[in-house]
Amino acid sequence: MDYVAALVPPVVMAVFFIALVRVIVKTQGGAAKAKEDAAVDAALARTQTGQGAAASTTEA
Repeated sequence: MDYVAALVPPVVMAVFFIALVRVIVKTQGGAAKAKEDAAVDAALARTQTGQGAAASTTEA
């Protein structure tokens, strides 16, 4: 029975790891990708406009 106790933790971790990889792969692309890309683009635009405003106020 010691071998069962020794094998259970790696098997459980392998199952959770496979499930995690499947979730990551399934959530890539599609509508979720478009929403994430839009959020990143909006954040980049806010960052760039913030830097542009800060640069113009320091130069004047």
